[in-house]
Amino acid sequence: MQNDRSALRINGREYRHPAEPVVVVCIDGSEPEYHEKAIASGHMPYLASVVERGGSFDAECAMPSFTNPNNLSIATGVPPAVHGICGNYFYDSTTDSEVLMNDPRFLRVPTLFAEFERAGARVAVVTAKDKLRRLLGAGLQHGVCFSAEFAERATREENRITGLLDLVGQPQPSVYSAELSEFVLAAGVRLLERDRPDLMYLSLTDYIQHKHAPGSPVATEFYAMMDSYFAQLDALGPAVVITADHGMNAKSDEHGEPRVVFLQPHLDGWLGAGTARVILPITDPYTAHHGALGSFATVYLPSDADRAATAARLAELAGIDRVLDRETACVTFELPADRVGDLVLISERNTALGTEPARHDVSQLDEPLRSHGGLTEQRVPFLVNREVVGLPEAHRLRNFDAYWVALNNLVPARVPAARPGEAVT
Repeated sequence: MQNDRSALRINGREYRHPAEPVVVVCIDGSEPEYHEKAIASGHMPYLASVVERGGSFDAECAMPSFTNPNNLSIATGVPPAVHGICGNYFYDSTTDSEVLMNDPRFLRVPTLFAEFERAGARVAVVTAKDKLRRLLGAGLQHGVCFSAEFAERATREENRITGLLDLVGQPQPSVYSAELSEFVLAAGVRLLERDRPDLMYLSLTDYIQHKHAPGSPVATEFYAMMDSYFAQLDALGPAVVITADHGMNAKSDEHGEPRVVFLQPHLDGWLGAGTARVILPITDPYTAHHGALGSFATVYLPSDADRAATAARLAELAGIDRVLDRETACVTFELPADRVGDLVLISERNTALGTEPARHDVSQLDEPLRSHGGLTEQRVPFLVNREVVGLPEAHRLRNFDAYWVALNNLVPARVPAARPGEAVT
């Protein structure tokens, strides 16, 4: 392993080597209204202090506003057009199959974590769900990388850590629970206390946000819990950036029934049964809280279809925000053209997109549908516990600027905290 303390150039961007530990927290599904309402009601005193001293910014997430594309954008510092992960799920034309995009072979560039480790930095990555672990851990040889979902199974060989339940002092959480996110945060605090990694990434789950609106009692309690851990992280002396992978909105009508545009029946009627293929990139193994219904879809058309005419007909459907051809969508939303269909569809704020009713199980929804994926879920928080300086004028702040800002544009703490066994000079 190298010991290069100079600035690194990674995926076309410059990053200084960390002079102090850097922690980035990704609150999955955190529409800014969540923390704004929790602060207003007095339940997030630590974050209120961050906002008061000027550490709160508006940022945008990458499109589509889904988990995998944005976590990998944060981890690589670049949009999906560069790193290649444009959904949780995609159509692989080389194998004529629909694939969960959680294998590192789909990642086209190195992560910041792997490159900083090669330069001598100590790294720790903790995710809530295991679907992200292998992607975020791609290229890591020594750094800790595990999911809270399978914390009790962590091994030295695969995760570079064992005994997580004892370390964190919490039982193995359920994947469908607020405790899954709390485990990630608690693990982050313990790892920072014990190992003091140079770079740490903590990625949570949006289980609560899919079920509970901003300002609701359950959401407020969840954000109060997070605030206590943010304060603990801050007290240990690192630079901290708190952002989100996407926002969240209600996708239901006034009766609480899902408001969905099912695309496949329309395409079958216009073009012939089964000749067009609808891909919903939100699809993943964890559908109990969203039924694989999001606000972004891509459509593969038969070779003889009139693409412009089909796009025009889709755009006329109630609930559709916009329909773009592949080329326009990839330029507009920074997407990899070989992993996107002929058309890209985005629904309106309170509408979701589906294939056909039989393919979506909403029976497990015990609250009105809340989901994401569209432009109306692109606004995310960007909260920093240090003074931010030197940002280029009119810079378009993105969630994947988190490490770039933390390493290049923060005023450091006056007295750097010591690593274990080192004296502060």
